[in-house]
Amino acid sequence: MAFNDIVNVLNNLIWSNYLVWLCLGTGVFFSLIMVFPQVRLIKDMVRQLFTDNSSESGVSSFQSFAMALGGRVGTGNIAGVATAIGFGGPGAVFWMWAIAFLGAGSAYIEAALAQVYKVKMDGEYRGGPSFYIEKGLGQKWYAVLFAISAIISCGFFLPGIQANSIATAMNTAFNIPFPVTGAIVAALLGLIIFGGVKRIGKAAEVIVPFMAIAYIIVAVLIILLNLDKVPGVFSMIFTHAFSAKAATGAVIGQAIMWGVKRGIYSNEAGQGTGPMAAAAADVTHPAKQGLVQAFSVYVDTLFVCSATAFMILITGMYNIYDTAGNVLVENIPGVTPGPAFTQMALDSFMPGIGKAFVAIALFFFAFTTLMAYYYYAESNVAYIARKSKNHKLVFNVARITLLVMTFVGAINSAGAVWALGDVGVGLMAWLNIIAILLLTKTGVATLKDFEAQKKQGLNPVFNPEKLGIKNADVWMEMYEVNESRAKAQVEKRNKKDKAA
Repeated sequence: MAFNDIVNVLNNLIWSNYLVWLCLGTGVFFSLIMVFPQVRLIKDMVRQLFTDNSSESGVSSFQSFAMALGGRVGTGNIAGVATAIGFGGPGAVFWMWAIAFLGAGSAYIEAALAQVYKVKMDGEYRGGPSFYIEKGLGQKWYAVLFAISAIISCGFFLPGIQANSIATAMNTAFNIPFPVTGAIVAALLGLIIFGGVKRIGKAAEVIVPFMAIAYIIVAVLIILLNLDKVPGVFSMIFTHAFSAKAATGAVIGQAIMWGVKRGIYSNEAGQGTGPMAAAAADVTHPAKQGLVQAFSVYVDTLFVCSATAFMILITGMYNIYDTAGNVLVENIPGVTPGPAFTQMALDSFMPGIGKAFVAIALFFFAFTTLMAYYYYAESNVAYIARKSKNHKLVFNVARITLLVMTFVGAINSAGAVWALGDVGVGLMAWLNIIAILLLTKTGVATLKDFEAQKKQGLNPVFNPEKLGIKNADVWMEMYEVNESRAKAQVEKRNKKDKAA
């Protein structure tokens, strides 16, 4: 059996209907049990972005948000959306929205848990699924299994998707050879990741807002110029999302499958990667990062992914294929699902500029995701090697490996790298979602404690002992310091209010 055949068998096994319904069901469960915090607390989500500053041990709330959003906003927002439409029809967009809305509940839980069970290593906060599985569930073997899967996925499988999409877009727009793009991306990435988490956080803080805002502005302009077509696009999305067999021929099962698969790939809710960035933040309560990371899911899918989807559907620059690869709808002959859909959509409005704009946007989107992937791989390397005297050497090996895989991914075939990426995402999602379901009590307790303190007019400070949560050692050590910080934040806010 050929390597590609083995990957496809694994992909179909991991991404069975069971995982799709597990992702959707988990989002529904957490949303219901917490009474839809993604709606009730949306003001708090935005407010928490700017409440805690960086320190010697951790990044600020906004830097953590930018790091996680850098991971979420990537190739999935341009090539992933196009792929979802190409294989699931316009209805797949609805299911991307659904998994984002419901996934915000899962994102809250996993980020809050990452904060509860974070540790301090070499003066920096580290955390994520491996840490909360071991410290919260007491299952070391399970924690190691997740760490290994995350290292393989983020260090070997997923970087290739980002690099390949950059190389494909650059080749389409500027005719730059794939190896040249691969070498440039790897070199630039090396300059940042060898600087550690602080440099990654600072780079993400600058790049992420710039790239997302610029992309959304262009999309909004296209939508405004075609307002008469917007009702028809909405109708198309909803009709194809629920029809047993849409006019396009893409059955509802394919719409759900591709919408959820590409939605999770893009927004990462439940995948277990976002919590690693969340753990790096220095905050006074885990719920603060839970809310921030829930908001980042919204930004990724409801804004950036929607921008891409509307550009593609308004312009009609897409084809649709069935599971056997047969063409069901062919608006742009010979073009396969990928960044070319988005490039052609923009080029139809900005001839000669659209392809270049998407190529540059994709470069920034995918590059920040590569930074995030390195941090995720490093967090799990740190978990496994935390007791080793040579863990810094291990970090350097991980950095070099990711740079090599970035170059290899750039020159590989798109189908192969996407299939490997799906295997990695699916494997982490299975392991992480089961873990956060088992830790529901602790995750929900953080939100209840946060809201109870808010009702008392306090700036919430986390005391795990009060909630009966064990193994949250960092919080016990920092409790008095966090109380002082929280009071100082309230005083600062009061002064600003009086001045206003």
